[in-house]
Amino acid sequence: MNKKIRFAISFLIVVLALTACNQSSKTSEGDGNHFSQTEKTNAEIQPNTAAEIYVKKQVPVLCYHRIENGRNDEYTVSPATFEAHMKALADSGYHSISPDQYYEYLVYNAELPEKPVMITFDDSRVEHFTIGAPVMEKYGFKGVFFIMTITYNKKNYMTTNQIAELSKNGHTIGFHSWDHTQAIKYGNDSILKKNIIEPRKKLEEIIGKPVEYFAYPYGLTDERTTAQMNDYFKMSFILSTKQDSINPIQSVRRMIAPEWKPQSLLRAMEKTFSRR
Repeated sequence: MNKKIRFAISFLIVVLALTACNQSSKTSEGDGNHFSQTEKTNAEIQPNTAAEIYVKKQVPVLCYHRIENGRNDEYTVSPATFEAHMKALADSGYHSISPDQYYEYLVYNAELPEKPVMITFDDSRVEHFTIGAPVMEKYGFKGVFFIMTITYNKKNYMTTNQIAELSKNGHTIGFHSWDHTQAIKYGNDSILKKNIIEPRKKLEEIIGKPVEYFAYPYGLTDERTTAQMNDYFKMSFILSTKQDSINPIQSVRRMIAPEWKPQSLLRAMEKTFSRR
């Protein structure tokens, strides 16, 4: 073998070795198609313990029921007040988050946007679709709609098509029981089947995706019920009562947003979610 051939072969071997080394380096650093050595999926990350979840900084979670004029109770805001609340949140730099984001933050320490807030609705009222969603979207927000499934297609309540459209438009559909029976009464299999298992399955068929979040009727639960929800939901929501330190992921706190001026709402949010 002459010198020219030997040189060509040696040069080819060097080129191939350098190419292989370069490809290996790209893979370990991550090139958009591979995880880097420092990136891990949730399956590889040790989730936070209940104690670690319990002490994490809480995100403000607002709860709305009725949006209409002419009523004077803590469960109702006027359309004008609801829009004023949304404008105040936007002007103050808040960013709406989904339950998925909140869950990932609590369990896996995922980052949240600056000044996160969750905006939720209970009881499936039609104005949640006709007023709530359009106003939120106007200010760049998405909401969470906890559906009481006995109300499907009834007067003053959302239709199944409206619920499906909310989901399609990027809002989250959660579950709020079949008929608003207190969850502390779900003590036997037949009641649980009637109030959780069967209606949740129907709701999942309507929106074409899993329903993974629950709001307790009246915001009420107890230790047994809170623990029981681990079998059915990723995360469940109470109101402003004390969070369960044993099952904090199934007792995430919310506050009712009544007919308050926007600045009163902002002050109440800060105060409410700075304590347990």
